[in-house]
Amino acid sequence: MNYNLKEDDHNRLHDYMQKAEERAKHFIGYPIARDFDYSELYPLLSLPLNNVGDPLVDSTYDLNSRSLEQEVLAFFAELFNAPENNWWGYVTNGGSEGNLYGLYVARELFPNGIVYYSEATHYSVQKNIQLLNLRSIVIRTQENGEMDYEDLRQMLQMHRDQPVIMLANIGTTMTEAKDDLGEIQKILRDLAIKNHYIHCDAALAGTYSALLKMKPGFDFTYGADSIAISGHKFIGSPIPCGLVLVKKNYKERIGRSVPYIGTVDTTITGSRNGHSPIFLWYAIKKLGKEGLKHRALTCLALAGYAIDQLQAIGVKAWRNPDALTIVFPKPSIKLRNRWQIATENEWSHIICMPGITKYQIDEFVAELAADIEEQKSLALAQRELQEV
Repeated sequence: MNYNLKEDDHNRLHDYMQKAEERAKHFIGYPIARDFDYSELYPLLSLPLNNVGDPLVDSTYDLNSRSLEQEVLAFFAELFNAPENNWWGYVTNGGSEGNLYGLYVARELFPNGIVYYSEATHYSVQKNIQLLNLRSIVIRTQENGEMDYEDLRQMLQMHRDQPVIMLANIGTTMTEAKDDLGEIQKILRDLAIKNHYIHCDAALAGTYSALLKMKPGFDFTYGADSIAISGHKFIGSPIPCGLVLVKKNYKERIGRSVPYIGTVDTTITGSRNGHSPIFLWYAIKKLGKEGLKHRALTCLALAGYAIDQLQAIGVKAWRNPDALTIVFPKPSIKLRNRWQIATENEWSHIICMPGITKYQIDEFVAELAADIEEQKSLALAQRELQEV
């Protein structure tokens, strides 16, 4: 028997697809790459690929992409200078799961540890801390969104008898500020704190920061014990995904054998999307390190262009060094909704991700200039009414 969509449902789907295509043209406020082409992989969408359990251990569920996932992990282990023969990881559903895994490992190592994270940290971290029932202390930030190291020093001094679980941001959500592992390590040494674990949330900036060897460094040679990135942000994927790497000797405290799937499950979710690792593998193989570097440099050049255009119309726009994120005073709600612009307190941002064009930047800047003039006219009209 053939089953088909009813006409009303078919029309609804068609309308949704048209709307999605239109909204994709005005999408500059969130860190999502838009320039990928995975059409060669479309036949695989007819298969239920499931990378259940540990990606480095065979499973009786053999309809998977585990072999390609292993190559993806090896690529990032090399990129982040993971210790030879002492690293492990897996492709996650996104940066939030990677953060959860890093904190999970840290809790197993230091059950009485305290998590220190800045007030600019991604909202998922506090949720993960609650899920894991961890104690935590929020550290103030500097104006640019980077951690306030003096405040960190004072908080650590007050609790120096407790193990430290440090959550370092390698690109904060709103301003793409990077916490300095060198400063953090110095404070830990000064206070003679031996029991510590450092997890790096490098969701957006981690990949291109490592490729371009940006400062401050954050990889395993700089003291990281685990690193989480997002795959759908800089590299690009139709399905949200990410990756977490951790020192293998730490991970081995967690896994347990699962006879049903014939493998060891050391992951958060168990069943994992088998398509995402293929997208990441395809992009890495197609672009290579040089192609990914060029991709990053193109985005940085576009960010410089966008800053110039915004400042040319009198907008007080700024960005952190080597950032793709441009921060400026929030525009009207109408403009924020049209361009899907993230806003916090009085500040908004746009992010010059792969796939964003100069044409889109020019269109946005023109609309922002008109929006500013409209807001000025409304404010003037209101003052005149009050004076009557």
